[in-house]
Amino acid sequence: MVARQLDEQIAGRFPVGQRLRVLDVGMGQGTQALRLARAGHKVTGVEQDATMIAAAREALSGQPEGIRDRMRIVQGDGRDTGVHFLPGSFDVVLCHGVLMYVEEPDPLVAGLARMLAPGGLLSLLVRNGDALAMRPGLSGDWAGALAAFDTTAYRNRLGLDVRADRLATLTATLAGIGAPLHTWYGVRVFTDTAPDGAELPADLDTLLAAEERAGRTDPYRGVAALLHLCGVRG
Repeated sequence: MVARQLDEQIAGRFPVGQRLRVLDVGMGQGTQALRLARAGHKVTGVEQDATMIAAAREALSGQPEGIRDRMRIVQGDGRDTGVHFLPGSFDVVLCHGVLMYVEEPDPLVAGLARMLAPGGLLSLLVRNGDALAMRPGLSGDWAGALAAFDTTAYRNRLGLDVRADRLATLTATLAGIGAPLHTWYGVRVFTDTAPDGAELPADLDTLLAAEERAGRTDPYRGVAALLHLCGVRG
């Protein structure tokens, strides 16, 4: 879903065929970074975890030379982008699945916005702090659901205590750093309670179509497990 949504925003903002400068902060094993490099863009991935970097480099090593030449991997903390790059160096900045691990996200988000050229796109994927009661509630954990209404803290599937972000708070943050919210989507509206490693259903295309529709339609997107926010640098 995130890839489809991101491609939609890129297609609507940049000329067809333009090779973009992309920064992926907290790239993990490089799924999105490698996909965008395959699409012809010049991608820099920043990741702190050595295991993830090794996985990304292994995946990259199996690609044709032209794709390998378009992707650079930097080991570092996403909060230190100013150490590695000049302001305005990128057309697109991604930060997916990172903010929940950062106690104070505003400095990180502000640093990401500074990396964008005017008109550049900032793509954030965060845990939805307005819908934390949905997963325990749908699983029959009524005490957990009640507790989730009054907090943005939660325990993720890895067993880590992390935090979520509220749409209104991030909207204000983006406006304050000069990259106001352009649009937002919900991600995992219907499928958040699916167990990890679940077998893909035979009607996967229909499932994806339903998720895609719900992710851009009120009121469904508001209760999604994740929010995909797209800001544009003024």
